[in-house]
Amino acid sequence: MSDKKRVMVIFGGQSTEHEVSRFSATSIINNMDRSKFDVSFVGITKEGRWVPYNGPVEKIASGEWEEIAINEMVKGIPYRDNIINAIVSRGASSEAVIKNENKEINGGPIDVVFPVLHGCNGEDGTIQGLFEMAGIPYVGSGVLGSALGMDKIYAKIVFEKVGVPQAGYLFFTRKEIKENSDRVADAIEQRFEYPVFIKPSNAGSSVGVSKAHDRRELVEALNFAAKYDRKVLIEEFINGREVECAVLGNDNPIASTVGEVIPCNEFYDYNAKYIDGSSKTVIPANLPADTILKIREYAVKAFKALDCAGLSRVDFFVHKETGEIYINEINTLPGFTNISMYPMLWEASGIPYSELIERLIDLAIERFNDNTKEVDN
Repeated sequence: MSDKKRVMVIFGGQSTEHEVSRFSATSIINNMDRSKFDVSFVGITKEGRWVPYNGPVEKIASGEWEEIAINEMVKGIPYRDNIINAIVSRGASSEAVIKNENKEINGGPIDVVFPVLHGCNGEDGTIQGLFEMAGIPYVGSGVLGSALGMDKIYAKIVFEKVGVPQAGYLFFTRKEIKENSDRVADAIEQRFEYPVFIKPSNAGSSVGVSKAHDRRELVEALNFAAKYDRKVLIEEFINGREVECAVLGNDNPIASTVGEVIPCNEFYDYNAKYIDGSSKTVIPANLPADTILKIREYAVKAFKALDCAGLSRVDFFVHKETGEIYINEINTLPGFTNISMYPMLWEASGIPYSELIERLIDLAIERFNDNTKEVDN
């Protein structure tokens, strides 16, 4: 019997970050040590179908994987004639995680799931709950940490409670904005000066985020953000440098060095992150040693406050004039593309990409074993 750990990488998903997930998954798969891991793949289409994939890794990033999966022959039966779905169910760790509708095993047992999923239904606690019910170890934070990390508003409430400094904020529901946007705008203008940032509470990769410089832009931004979530966050503008810190671990997490993002746009939006390509990262950030140390301390404090596990990237602002530090947000399943800050920060901190992946898998199993309840019958 092989001593290799059996890892299932799940990618894609139904969120607005579907494409980012595919790029992250490709990088992770290509950097997995195949002498230590047997790797299988499951893609989640934008329509929500879970599909086993056995084709070339490079076709995942391009999106061609889906057509290949649909057209491949499984035990001589065309995909379209015998719908093959990937499922995760109780006992999957000892039986199988992929079966067809005739209940024939088509996959095999796994030791750990690596969900390379960004955004809603991927890093918000929903799929983590599925893995918990199935009794399968998985990389990343649990249900609580994932849900809190994804919901910017509730993360801010927790950060406020534990004393991690942040910008002032307000939040409103989609219904409040729809029913009386002028009243909402009045409340925002009474609290903050322009410009202000408007964000969906549950979204990643800066999807749905706007910077408003006047009332017209504010109302437009509120309605735009409300398309992506029922809760909308409004934040005070901080004239700051954008810096990021990576965290790794479970109960005793460690923090990487700090990197700075120099966006090509007015702020680090989706276009600046993934399309334009001219944004720059500086690792380590050109900051005083005591500022870097404080950011690392805040990153670990935020990670533990939300009950995160495995990995997170914590984003901060450093005020350009005062040097004050403000937490922006936490990402419990940060990007793993070739331009993503999380693996680059650890590379600069002495942990190569392949070793980082191995540590994350080990942390997933460690957390799973630690969560085993020991009670008397």
